[in-house]
Amino acid sequence: MRTRILPRMLNSEVEEYLTRNDIIIVPVGTVELHGGLPLDSETVISEAFALKMAEACDGLVLTGLPYFYAGATASGRGTVQVSIRQGIDYLGAIARSLLRQGFKRQIYISFHGPAHMTCSPMVRDFFDETGVPILYMDLTMQMMQSARDLFKSMDSFHAITVGAYDMMGRLSDVPLTTEYHHNDPQSCAPFNDIFALAYQSAAIGYCFGDHKDHMSTPAIPDEAVRAALADEGRELIQALVSRMDMPHVVDQMRNLEAYNIEVAKKFPWVPHAGAVSSDS
Repeated sequence: MRTRILPRMLNSEVEEYLTRNDIIIVPVGTVELHGGLPLDSETVISEAFALKMAEACDGLVLTGLPYFYAGATASGRGTVQVSIRQGIDYLGAIARSLLRQGFKRQIYISFHGPAHMTCSPMVRDFFDETGVPILYMDLTMQMMQSARDLFKSMDSFHAITVGAYDMMGRLSDVPLTTEYHHNDPQSCAPFNDIFALAYQSAAIGYCFGDHKDHMSTPAIPDEAVRAALADEGRELIQALVSRMDMPHVVDQMRNLEAYNIEVAKKFPWVPHAGAVSSDS
């Protein structure tokens, strides 16, 4: 294919793709304070992962979704903060459009910790409304669960960011700077005990009290260091995507849809039963 990124395709190319498949991967981003790396770092990471995931399962990618709930980074005036509810509604409208267009297997992904508060409610409400099971994949969770062994240090974590910019043709957007590496604890660290009582950022409200809290980023003094980080990051992204086994994931989505249809027949009072019966 000339490209798998939907906004860069011709309509005729999308129409042709939909004659053979129905998979679209939607990276959900953020624009927020990020140390010595650009504000859209977590958007670009998600887009780079989405592209490799799409290549692995013959899907398309819907880019251009950077403005959602940022969270505690709202103390930085470069951060664009959209409420969780606004994000759910906007993403839900996109999901319904994609379904009408023919994309039945939709996969929403994010490398932004608090994104689950936007994505998870949307995919569950969407299923109850339409009977179509769409998926949210939390990339940070994938990384922690199945790829800890790939990371030599925190620099490997940041290498993913630099590698993602390289993969998306934007390596020059990563600045050459040594000003943002530090070993200081976060100003909110005394409250980590109550922050940990629910999943990321969902336990209690707060904002970072110091711009250094998000976050220490590696010293990148010259182009050689930046290129080395990019090389490491690209390899890590590819390794992580390989471990995801995307062909299996999309097959399971189809299998789950068939399972859900049988559940609706057996228990016609479940929320999605009305949508399933109207389609049959």
